[in-house]
Amino acid sequence: MSSRPLVFITGASSGIGQALALHYRRGGYRLALVARREAEVRAWADAQGCGPEDAGVYAADVRDLAAIEAAGRACIAAQGVPDVVIANAGISVGIDTEVFDDLEVMRSTFETNVIGVAATFHPFARAMRQRGSGTLVGIASVAGIRGLPGHGAYCSSKAAVISYCESLRGELRGSGVRVVTLLPGYIDTPLTRENRYSMPFLMQASDFAERAFRAVEAGASYRVIPWQMGVVAKLLRLLPNTLFDRALAGRPRKHRRGE
Repeated sequence: MSSRPLVFITGASSGIGQALALHYRRGGYRLALVARREAEVRAWADAQGCGPEDAGVYAADVRDLAAIEAAGRACIAAQGVPDVVIANAGISVGIDTEVFDDLEVMRSTFETNVIGVAATFHPFARAMRQRGSGTLVGIASVAGIRGLPGHGAYCSSKAAVISYCESLRGELRGSGVRVVTLLPGYIDTPLTRENRYSMPFLMQASDFAERAFRAVEAGASYRVIPWQMGVVAKLLRLLPNTLFDRALAGRPRKHRRGE
């Protein structure tokens, strides 16, 4: 196996995942990239000049437990146990609880954003503990700090990621395996370009990736990026419910599937 460190990233075909892959490559890491759209990831890796020793590509949908488990095992067999695992794959769709079909949207959101994080970590947790080192990174969101109208599925799923990573961090304390929770604010990606509301402190995905890389390398356990959104989210958390509800009255909602 190569002496260069290895990073395993889900949702690597676009947006934050692809930006993270590029930044980690520039940081000297080998890549293990996972996405449903395998051909797109392979084309991107080829365009970056990645050879077989630089990047492995694995096709998996994180909602498919057997598929993401197999991708993890294949990575270990071909490239070794990663030094960093980033559970980045996620979806963001608005829901309306009055619409029956949106319950399936909520199910899919939780399967991707929450179960998918745990399923991504699963193949590596024991191997990292046995080795005594490694970093598991969960991509949450500032949207997980307080619920927004029309965002019930996304906000609650990201709140679950925050709590799950906090629980896992306690479980792995003293093992040498670190757990990092990253909370992006508004990042310019295909997911956010369809939003129908203002997005303060909007960041380019490349800028987020650079700050995320530094946070992980520095050993942070929890980081909001950009920090300004962390301040906004915390202030909203402190608002009494009546004031919070009034502040968000009439705010445009996240688009629903098919809109």
